Amino acid sequence: MPRNVALPGSSVIVTPAPRGTRAGNRTTALRWAGLLRQLGIDVRITTEWRPEHAGDVLLAVHAAKTATSVMRFAGARPNHPIVVLLAGTDIYPEFHPDETTLAALERADALLALQPRAIDVLPAHLRSKARTIIQSATGTPGAQPDPATGAGFRACVIAHLRPIKAPLLPFDALDHVPTDAGVTIDLAGRALTAELESAAHAAVARDPRRHWLGELSRQATKRLIANSHACIVPSTGEGGANVVSEALAAGTPLLATAIPGNIGLLGEDWPGLFPADDELALGRLLERAATDSAFYHSLADRTLALQHLVAPARERVELERLLTDLFPR
Repeated sequence: MPRNVALPGSSVIVTPAPRGTRAGNRTTALRWAGLLRQLGIDVRITTEWRPEHAGDVLLAVHAAKTATSVMRFAGARPNHPIVVLLAGTDIYPEFHPDETTLAALERADALLALQPRAIDVLPAHLRSKARTIIQSATGTPGAQPDPATGAGFRACVIAHLRPIKAPLLPFDALDHVPTDAGVTIDLAGRALTAELESAAHAAVARDPRRHWLGELSRQATKRLIANSHACIVPSTGEGGANVVSEALAAGTPLLATAIPGNIGLLGEDWPGLFPADDELALGRLLERAATDSAFYHSLADRTLALQHLVAPARERVELERLLTDLFPR
């Protein structure tokens, strides 16, 4: 497409997540690739930068896991800019990069955060070149009837089963929700540890309100979110979860842990926040959302009010602004 601004002709996106995986880092890389191509920029996605990849600009997704590629690119193409995205594990539970990662962050021309609170943890000399670009998403039409109709309350959890995601906490929370509240929970994600796989099977066997769906396709995941009354984000650490953007785009209210990664996207006064690792608090929140129509509709209205933040056009404009800053006329 024609461009009236200075932009690179080619880019390389390096991500630790290989082709075919549905990890958040891969999702980010694929989304960025699509947006950059809309700007007329050639894009290559790789898990490791090599000299034959060239590229006018390098975009690295996850500082710690791409640091070697960043430094290799910097050495081979010293006059070409580097952008590094800070993933959740780069900055939480604390910012403590190893020597190579710190060198990569210091060499980068720009640092990206997925929500504004992530920038606050950086030292001043890095904070000055950081900016926030919220992940965009496209909504899938869904059916979210008023829970007060008595049709039941369906909540979903979209997370691979690993400890930081606390994927089984919502199952535990059902122990504190009366069965007549009509709440069921669908967990979609692949087990990354044998221990969590066994625990998930055992949890489902104990309570028919619990459903573990395994790993779903991207489209099936989007449909699940759209057809749920609420999306639960029970993580103990997030840089800025893509599932939050997906739920906002679908208009599905969020029940999320009160951690910086979620608060940075939803706001401190989000009515669906609960303390991390607190199954009782989540249980009470689920019961209230399922039985208090006024509360649920207030949460739904707040969700719709944030949809503009995750519009793809907004993210494309922010990426274009970033690149024009790096490639001034």
